[in-house]
Amino acid sequence: MAYRILLIDDEDDILEFVKYNLMRDGYEVFTASNGAEGIQTALKVKPHLILLDMMMPVLDGIETCKALRSSPVLKNVMIVFLSAVGSEETQLQGYDVGADDYITKPIKMNILRSRVQAILKRVEPIEEDTTTIKIDREHYQVLKGGEKIILPRKEFALLELLHSQPDKLFTREEIYASVWGNKVVVGDRTIDVHIRKLRQKIGDEHIITVKGVGYKFSAGAAEQKEEDKQ
Repeated sequence: MAYRILLIDDEDDILEFVKYNLMRDGYEVFTASNGAEGIQTALKVKPHLILLDMMMPVLDGIETCKALRSSPVLKNVMIVFLSAVGSEETQLQGYDVGADDYITKPIKMNILRSRVQAILKRVEPIEEDTTTIKIDREHYQVLKGGEKIILPRKEFALLELLHSQPDKLFTREEIYASVWGNKVVVGDRTIDVHIRKLRQKIGDEHIITVKGVGYKFSAGAAEQKEEDKQ
């Protein structure tokens, strides 16, 4: 299981540095540049761990931590403060509002890694959905149950089109126009070949064939009969 970590800090260089190193360790990392944005992101991605800067604009770390702890959805998430202020008073203030740990800046990556590993050992494992397909348009990749699947450009464009409107039937003409363009001449079996390759990579159950018409994407397509597949 890939643990989800949310990093909330108003310094771009810290966001990039910490995100890069944690992603190398196999974590799924999300970022936010202030407390208000961080709360919204946390509600959306439901992280296992939040690394939270103490001093930020819009909403500082203390108020952000209070808001997180007051949320029924996020009240049990692990929270670690990152701060350039290492005084005993400030650290106690962080623990008083619900922090699980406190790390002082400048960040020593080896120390942060060790603390992250230790904290995540206390997190209850969450059973991942191994069938759900998610499209990450920003990074041009597909996630299936958290597993990254890299697709060639045309396969990605085809899946993105079908996935954009689940259960909508796209005709072959619509697919050609959207993925290849009206000015490009391709063979009659081009779509079928790309569909077959997609099924090999994401599973047969997600793409349904409507014979003689086109294709549609369905998360509940596992019950589709075998003869409906190309």
